Formats: sequence, structure tokens, C-alpha cells
Amino acid sequence: MEVSSELADAIVRYVHSPEYRPCKPKQIMQALELEDEQYREVRRTVKWLVLQGQLDYASNHLVIPPGEVHATKRRQSSPLVRGIFRLAQAGFGFIRQEGTGEQAAPLEDVFVPEPYVADAFDGDFVEARLVTNRSRSRGGMEGHIERVIKRATRQFSGTFRKSGQENLVLLDGTHLKHPISVGDTRGLPLKNDDKVVVEVVQFPERDGSGGQGVIMEVLGSSKNPAVDTMAVMRQYGLPEEFPEEVMAAAREQADKFDESIPADRRDLTDLLTLTIDPFDARDFDDAISLQAIENDHWRLSVHIADVSHFIPEGSILDQDAKQRATSVYLPDRVVPMIPEIISNHLASLQPDRVRYAKTVEIEFTGGGAVVATQVYNSAIRSDCRLTYEQVDQFLDNPDLMRQKLGDAICDQLQRMHTLAMKLRARRMEQGSLEMDLPEIKIDLDSNGKVRGAHLVVNTESHQVIEEFMLAANQGVATWFDDMKFDFLRRIHPAPERRKLRQLAQFLKDIGIPGDDLENRHAVRRVLKSVKNTPLDYAVNYAVLKATNKAIYGPHREGHYALAMDHYCHFTSPIRRYPDLTIHRMVQKLTEGNKNPSDPMPVLIRLGHHCSDQEKNAEAAERELIRIKLLHHMNKNIGETFEAVVTRVHPDGLYARGIKMPAEGYISIDKLPPDNYRFERKGHRLEGFREGNQFRLGDRVVVKIDKVDMQARELFYGLVSKDRGKGPKHHLKNKAKPATAGTAKKRDRRGGKKKRKH
Repeated sequence: MEVSSELADAIVRYVHSPEYRPCKPKQIMQALELEDEQYREVRRTVKWLVLQGQLDYASNHLVIPPGEVHATKRRQSSPLVRGIFRLAQAGFGFIRQEGTGEQAAPLEDVFVPEPYVADAFDGDFVEARLVTNRSRSRGGMEGHIERVIKRATRQFSGTFRKSGQENLVLLDGTHLKHPISVGDTRGLPLKNDDKVVVEVVQFPERDGSGGQGVIMEVLGSSKNPAVDTMAVMRQYGLPEEFPEEVMAAAREQADKFDESIPADRRDLTDLLTLTIDPFDARDFDDAISLQAIENDHWRLSVHIADVSHFIPEGSILDQDAKQRATSVYLPDRVVPMIPEIISNHLASLQPDRVRYAKTVEIEFTGGGAVVATQVYNSAIRSDCRLTYEQVDQFLDNPDLMRQKLGDAICDQLQRMHTLAMKLRARRMEQGSLEMDLPEIKIDLDSNGKVRGAHLVVNTESHQVIEEFMLAANQGVATWFDDMKFDFLRRIHPAPERRKLRQLAQFLKDIGIPGDDLENRHAVRRVLKSVKNTPLDYAVNYAVLKATNKAIYGPHREGHYALAMDHYCHFTSPIRRYPDLTIHRMVQKLTEGNKNPSDPMPVLIRLGHHCSDQEKNAEAAERELIRIKLLHHMNKNIGETFEAVVTRVHPDGLYARGIKMPAEGYISIDKLPPDNYRFERKGHRLEGFREGNQFRLGDRVVVKIDKVDMQARELFYGLVSKDRGKGPKHHLKNKAKPATAGTAKKRDRRGGKKKRKH
């Protein structure tokens, strides 16, 4: 057998390299950046090297260095684990192990390196074999997936392409880089780049080959804004409508409600009560009352819509809400958790209407320290519906708004602002971190097409409501913890030391002191030092990457970012199922049940489900925002605007528009001609010619060069390094300054979203 010695040497060097992970000849071909027509030669060369004893085969024809076969056989005798596989964007993943019915503590997740993911997709129920050679840099267990037991889904959205006589679909939201075959499509109204829904009948290999499917639905042209939304909803499995039996149950609840006040509810209808929401709000799930009492103390009453009254536990309404677990806020529509008959009517705390609530009553000292907390059923009547804009106007010009709103309401607003700022100051002193990156708000015209975008602003009116919601959430969790109940907490684990070391190195590289980051006060000082500077976005992004994601679970681990030992979600039962579970526990206590907790295994499973659904909803929202922004940018190819460098890599830069907050890539060949080198210290690209230095936080003027809708990537070209040398911003964006902040956000249909603490 004649083989190329040069190719054989390249394959041997690659297989013996430290970064190599067992893979098939086709993946070796791709790693060596060879052409597809060389695949047969690579296979033949690998076979020859095996015969020569320079390489070996493991199971499933994976190529390995010689001598590892026995190690592979030992691994085959290692224990098996089963669980839900979660695929990371980088290609590796984790298996959430399946526990026994009596399991009270969460089992450790199993890390799966990219080469051993096999043909598993995100959410699949898989079986993996534990291996003894753990990754020391990561710690914990490592496993290799051996088979998929149950697929999470077989339906995917995708883009149709005809290649010669072959009909293909590239699936959305998967790791596959190659399309699957969909057979005969005659009779279907299909054009290239149409969005479709596919049922996969044969899942492809890890390299993307062998996939087969059937087109189940033609969504339409990818240029249609409504099709983008439907494709993302299909991609992420979002339900389109409520089943008829769920709607019938909601109507039955509406027919029974008569606004009378039962004897087991405190009548607070005479207490001055305000709601503060965006101007286009349709459902009001929280209201505030505040009184100054003796000893210079405050009595804060946070009234939350009593959704549990209208959704009986175990009912069809409850089952559907549990499955959804969260409302989803897309740019052009809301996918609600519960029917609007309840969320926008029965449970909405509308002005001048008697409404049922769960009230958290907290007494504070003059300085904002908690003295006592009560939680009880109430009936309220909102006296005034205010918008965030109105409250901000009052804070800017109290005398003018006093004439419009009256003394009683304005005095209440002034008290609310005074207490909220005290609570905020105390929270920051205790080490609470504000790590949320500004959210992007898409501005749509009447046809659902993008006319611009902006970053939402967290004004003082939002901060007032945010502080009171945080106080209520903390108060309820503390109340339960004092009684030693198990419940669904909002957990935010402290970051790993390894990630903090990486963050400290990043900060050092860009010239920011970042020692002792295990102390959250040090992290807070870093965030404060870059606030409202060009480095703000980059540093906040780095800190977010270094920290863990907040999740739901019954174990008492505290909330790192908020610096709180006791925390749960209570204040949004209209849109979050975990809040509804907390309301039900309150109800059981008021009814005399001395043990309102669900068993730990039930809470663990529910926490996993709600965390997964929240992650899915956030991913769907981000995906659709990105798609709509890319469509908008594609219509403005060649337009220029000002941007800030947000990331620096050896092969180019990422920059984010200032007025149009879209991040795009500037390849190194789009920079002024020079020989550039990447300097990790300072995170910059350095050229030899004067002025050819680009670093994190630099302001640049860019133009839209290219939009790749399939890869969902945006590419910029550099016009100049600063605004003075480039044309003025003229990308069409007629959006008004945002006032809908990160404490609450509503879309065109009135959906609401609060901070994700």
C-alpha cells in the first residue's frame, strides 16, 4: 500500500499531540484542513498506520495512539450513568445525572468533552460511561456518551436549499455544520432559503453525515418578519396557543370571580396603593403601599397578584403553566405562561378594582434595616396607575407633577424614593453586584419590521420598584428559612476560583487592579471603576462570564450577586412558575398546614425544569433579537456609525454600535495595511505604523460590510479610528430614548419582564 509520507507524518503528529481527542478519519481530515476529495486518502493512510503499529483503532473506529486500546477496554468496564445532556455552544457538554426516587442531594454533573458527544443533541436523555482519566483542570467526573436513549425532540426548524438534484435543510440551533437530506419535495411551495419545519427520521453522525428528514411544514420566506418569529418558536419548542381545555378552565375562573372580599383576607382597599409600570402595560402584578410610622420607621407593603387563587394546584391550568414554566418575551409577541383572561384581567391589579393579593409587609428602621416581616392574603384597590416616565418626571420636577397628581400621591412617591435609595445603598454596602449588561430593545414598525434598536435604561423609577421587589423576595425566603421549610430558592453559587483567576488576569492585562476577587467587594470596586467608560461593556461581560448562572433549587446556597443568604422568587407569579409555588406555600400556611413543603426530590426536579425553561426562553429571545437586527443591518449595507471595541483577538476585533447596539466582527484584513501582532497585555492589536493600535474600549467608525444570515454573523469594515476622522452617524434609527429599564420590560403587546436575579 503506497501512501504519502508527508500526509502520514501529519496524521501521526496530530494524533500524538496533547490537544488530540479520539475521532474518526473524517474529523482528522477536517482538523488538518484538507479538502473533501482527500478523505479516501486519509482513510487509507490511517489504515496503513494502524498496520504499521503507529496508530490504533478504538471502538466505533475512533483513531487513537498505540497502547491506548487496553485503556479503552478498561473504560468499557467503567460504570454507566444516565441523564439529560446539555450541549454548550463550544461543543462540549454536561450530563445531569438521573437520581433515584429517594435522592435528596443533587448528583454531580458529568463533563463530556467535545469528541465524545457522539450524535447527542441538547436535551437528549443519554447513557455515558465514566472514565478514570479525569480532566484535572476541570475536576469532577468525565464521561463519554455511548448512546442516546430518548431524543428531546425530532422536529427542528431550518433553511431549505436545493443543491443539484438533492433537497437539503440546514437545521437551526444545532451543532451541525452540514445539512440533512429531506428527499422528494415535489408538490411543496418551496424556494431556496425558505424556512421549514423538519421531522428528523435518521439523526446524523457527529460529523454531520447521514442525516435524513421529512419536511412537515413550510413556514415561508426568511425575509418575512413573522416567519423569523415562527421559526424561532419552532426551534425552541415554544407553544403557539393555549389548548382549548386550558382556555375553558380560565373562562370558568372568570365566571366565578365577583370582587367580593372573603373573611380570610385582610381588607386593604382603603390603604393608598400605587402601581408603577411601563406606559403600554396590560397586566399589573405588583402594587406598593408605604407609610411612615412611629420611631421614624417605615411600613412597606408589597402586594403581589394572587395568581394561585385562580390556578388550583394540579388543575389543567396548573399542568399547562408548569410545563411552560415561564413567559417568553420575543420582540414582536409574548408567549404567556397563563392565559390572558387571568394574567390581564382576573389577577391584574387594575386601578379602582378590588383585586386579590399576597401581601408582604415589612417594617424597616429609618436607615433601612428590617425589623419584622409578615406575609398574608389581602384584598386591595389600586388608587392610581403610574408609568415609569411619570415617576421619573416627578423626581426631576416634583412641583410640576404635584399639580397633576395631587399631594397624597406625590408624598407617597417621595417616601418610596427615599426608602428605596436607602435600601439600595445598604445593599451595595453589603457587596451586592450589578452585573446585568444593558438589554437590547428592538423597535418595530406597524408591520413588524425593524426600524431601529436601543439599549434600555435603568432609571431611578425602575430602581425604586426593583428594591421593593428584592426586599419582598428576600423577606419571604427569610420567613420560610426561619421556619426551616424546604422551598424552591433562587440560587446563585459563588464563582469558581479558576474563573476568578482568569478574570483577574484579564483585568491585569487591560490595566485594571483586580486582586483578591474572591471578595465580592473587590469585584464591585472593579465594576464601579469602569461604569460609564468605554470599558464598561467589556468588563461587565468578562465578570458575567466568570460567574455562574442563577438557577432554581431547594438547597440553601445563597445568592452571590445579591449578597443574600435568603432569596427566592415571589413577585412575578403571572410569568414565573417558581413564584407560583411560593404563593401556594404561603396559602397552605394560612390554611393551617404546618408542613407546606414538597419532598426534596420533587423540588429538585422542578428546579431543574424551571431553570431549563428559563434558559430556553432567554436563548429564544436572544436568537430572535439577533436575527431581526441582522435583517435590519442587511438592508443598510455600507452605512457607517460609531462603535466601541468590545473584544480583541489575534485575527481581528469585535465592535458594538453606540446608537445601534449590534456587535460585529472586523477582520484583521479590514484594518489599515500593516503587520499586526496581538498583545495580550492591554488586549490590543499593535501595528508598526503610527496610529495602527486597536485596544479594548477604543472608539471607531465602522461600516456594515456583510451580513451572513445563515451563520447569523455580522461583519464590519473599519472607516476610521475615531469619530472626528469619519462620517457622522446616519444609520436610520428613529427610536426615542429608552425608559423601559431592566427592572421591567414590556413589548408591543404589553408583556413584562423583570431582572433575572
